[in-house]
Amino acid sequence: MNTKRIIAGTMAALAIMAATAATSRAEDTVKVGVVIPMTGGFQSNGRQINAALKTYVATHGETAGGKKVEFIVKDDGSSADNALRISQELVTSDKVSILTGFGNTPTALSVAQISKRAKIPQIIMVAATSSIMKASPYMLRTSWTIPQVASVIGKWAPENGTKKFVSIVSDYGPGADAEEWFSKALKANGGSVISKLKVPLANPDFAPFLQRAADEKPEGLFVFVPTGAGAAFMKQFVERGLDKSGIKVVAMADVTDDDLLNDMGTPALGVITGGPYSTNHSSPENQTFVDAFKKNNNGMRPNMVAAAAWDALDLIYKTLDKTKGDASGDTFVKAAEGMQLQSPRGPISIDPQTRDIVQNIYMRKVEKVGDEFYNTEFQTIENVKDPAH
Repeated sequence: MNTKRIIAGTMAALAIMAATAATSRAEDTVKVGVVIPMTGGFQSNGRQINAALKTYVATHGETAGGKKVEFIVKDDGSSADNALRISQELVTSDKVSILTGFGNTPTALSVAQISKRAKIPQIIMVAATSSIMKASPYMLRTSWTIPQVASVIGKWAPENGTKKFVSIVSDYGPGADAEEWFSKALKANGGSVISKLKVPLANPDFAPFLQRAADEKPEGLFVFVPTGAGAAFMKQFVERGLDKSGIKVVAMADVTDDDLLNDMGTPALGVITGGPYSTNHSSPENQTFVDAFKKNNNGMRPNMVAAAAWDALDLIYKTLDKTKGDASGDTFVKAAEGMQLQSPRGPISIDPQTRDIVQNIYMRKVEKVGDEFYNTEFQTIENVKDPAH
């Protein structure tokens, strides 16, 4: 009986959300709920998103499609339960027409039920697990997917002389995706993963895993840890003397996050990563973006999360321009499908079949440029789709 009551209550709430959203669309303001982790384990993502939002509004104003765009920012504390509760309140009480943000996979998935039932566009700024796009037909993504990046790295490594790997990944959904798709691509190109190690997501200590990896004597380590944990990984890598062992680190871009790279310093030098963006990406669009970002955020350096958040906001504005301010789910998503944008990271588009992002993936190497450390792009793989689709 209690279960039935809960389901009935949820369905009633979702029906109210749909009606409320429909009413709000007729108004002169399009309200956008921004659900991000300003506290908790993924707070660095929230910090970058908030800074990107501040920069975008400062440079593009508050109008799109002939309507005022109002952003309502809420902290989900990196928790899926919080994200769901906050999103329900944003739709029913604040009357938002669009939801965006979502700094990790669990928060994106928890809100997908609202997006699906109430027909609310849900634009993913960070969450990168491939499968989440199946959870709602009103979901769009401007970040990246783990398979999109990991498969590129898995092909690049053996082509460039490193074939025997140990993988070290954080033990949660994105880590499993990274391990799977790197291994697939590596094997298809003549390489092998001789050992697969999973590190606890909470309070990770990499030392025992690094020792196990060193005992295997691989040519390379493939690494994926969330943004923020890369500094600890690289510090322990150097402390154990593995930087002098000849073992190469070939990693997902999160490991050498641009926001934290200067603090990581010398231990990160020479690390090879694959990713969708680097702060020193060479293009006029990126130079404008970086300059504006620093100007509006006390010299803060943008990372790939900031670039993805910027593109999510650009997608919202340009889609509203296309629909003349209509943010209703079916109209908005149809207009966004196939959208092409010139991003700070290069050309991107929204795949009309999957609603997922198509973009360049760059192979990068950590180098010192002047007095700062950067992920220097040295190879471009163009127009990469998520291979899981």
